[in-house]
Amino acid sequence: MKMNELTEQEKIRYEALQELRKLGVDPYPADLYPVSHHTAEILVGFEKSPDEFKSVCLAGRIMTRRIMGNASFAEIQDDSGRIQVYIRRDDICPEEDKTMYNTVFKRLVDIGDIIGVKGYVFKTQTGETSIHVSEFKILSKSLRPLPIVKEKDGTIYDAFKDPELRYRQRYVDLIVNPEVKATFRKRSELVNSMRSFLSAKGYMEVETPVLQPLYGGAAARPFKTHHNTLDMTLYLRIANELYLKRLIVGGFEGVYEFAKDFRNEGMSRFHNPEFTQMELYVAYKDYEWMMDLVEEMVEKIAIDLHGKTVVKYGEHEIDFKRPWKRFSMYGAIEHFTGVDVSSMDEANMKDQAIKFGIKVDDSMGRAKLIDEIFGEMCEHKLIQPTFITDYPVEMSPLAKSHRSKPGLVERFEAVVNGKEICNAFSELNDPIDQRKRFEEQVELGKRGDEEAMTLDEDFLRAIEHGMPPTAGLGIGIDRLTMIMTNSQSIQDVLFFPQMRPEKHAAAQGNAPQSLSMVPHPWNELLAKMGIDSVEKLRESNPNKLFNDLGGMRKKNKIQEPIPTVDEIRAWISE
Repeated sequence: MKMNELTEQEKIRYEALQELRKLGVDPYPADLYPVSHHTAEILVGFEKSPDEFKSVCLAGRIMTRRIMGNASFAEIQDDSGRIQVYIRRDDICPEEDKTMYNTVFKRLVDIGDIIGVKGYVFKTQTGETSIHVSEFKILSKSLRPLPIVKEKDGTIYDAFKDPELRYRQRYVDLIVNPEVKATFRKRSELVNSMRSFLSAKGYMEVETPVLQPLYGGAAARPFKTHHNTLDMTLYLRIANELYLKRLIVGGFEGVYEFAKDFRNEGMSRFHNPEFTQMELYVAYKDYEWMMDLVEEMVEKIAIDLHGKTVVKYGEHEIDFKRPWKRFSMYGAIEHFTGVDVSSMDEANMKDQAIKFGIKVDDSMGRAKLIDEIFGEMCEHKLIQPTFITDYPVEMSPLAKSHRSKPGLVERFEAVVNGKEICNAFSELNDPIDQRKRFEEQVELGKRGDEEAMTLDEDFLRAIEHGMPPTAGLGIGIDRLTMIMTNSQSIQDVLFFPQMRPEKHAAAQGNAPQSLSMVPHPWNELLAKMGIDSVEKLRESNPNKLFNDLGGMRKKNKIQEPIPTVDEIRAWISE
């Protein structure tokens, strides 16, 4: 950063940096610092075994300071928590030269600096476990001030809560909001619980390509890139399903992968373009068996994380104890709407969707219409863990036809708190049927369905060699983590969620300009509709925009309520 762009506090810190160097103090030393203890083990262990803490070496970030003449208190924070340190001038400067205390600690050290301390643990007169410091060392000088979060009588002041800043500057969020670290530790525990569960059953963890010549395994729009050496278009994977099934063809009987997948779709509290899912494929099993496994696995995760099957999420208490409720797809629609859509053709289905108040367009086939009806009329009402089973064949190009119910496939989704957390099939292993389903998807793509699947000849060739009967599962790690940590937004369980460019970057011409009077995500939808300037916006009809945005909202799976016509008029008039 240029000096003329610094705040006053930042200028003071840069000056302190220079003074430290003049004094011969390296503000960024390269040598190892011999940490022997962490905060948590001191706070827990000192009460039981004080003799074990007569010599400790700790490193952490200064979070508070109280300078009191020849002695000072500070609070330092490491990976496990905070602890008070007591620094006395004559202890750290036993010789005549008192520079390390009078100048370095009192004047040139700031909140946010990372220091190392050596000393012994003791109790203050107020009973607080603290470290009496005999030596300290600067390990990293902080050049930007932290937001100062204050607490008094149990009330937090000046909290760092702005989501824009928290998600963009996650490093600061992790420093000043301890509960954020706890969320991500729970996420790690969740993944470890799932991994240990699957490995204990003998399934092998594998890796498959992220860059793929064809995208497949899900209904979604891909991100596209170009490989210079091969001079070919590649896609970031939207799913790893087709590669894992190739491994089943190759003779592995149980494989799973924790995969980063990428879908070029809308963003909301429940959707991020980059997300994590675990996919599992087990030979000689079916979707009924997989339902039992999902119940067993998620129940175990809840117990591992919380010691019980009941998890608090918002205003609800969600119980993952087996068995879970089950509805067929058609049964759920009839249960919540009173309408049996099972025998309707595409035209009748479209008419019924319109009666339900659902926005439809010509690109929607029967499968899309059923999905919209279920999503709008049923899904949000399913709070406790529920399996939705036996989907129409049009909705599931990769699932096996139902063994006893014509027109359906052996598929289920688990829905919790109104959101899907997993999707599973008895996998389609008939290569002739699979080709036919792919060809139907290609036709939907020609009609304008941007989420239709492509035809993958190599995958067809693989299963033509014979794929055993297989059960497959994809479970969303991000959404499951949201529920298990009582997080209301997917951004809260992703270290670094996607963000629009910072405003100063856009001003420098490094990012596309947006309609500043239109809030996110509606400005992005307007741009997709070709309204990418103030002039085009002012030429628009507010009533038509309202209707068009409603359709785009559903197509891009935006969760925020649609703006009113009056709000849209206000955009146009600004």
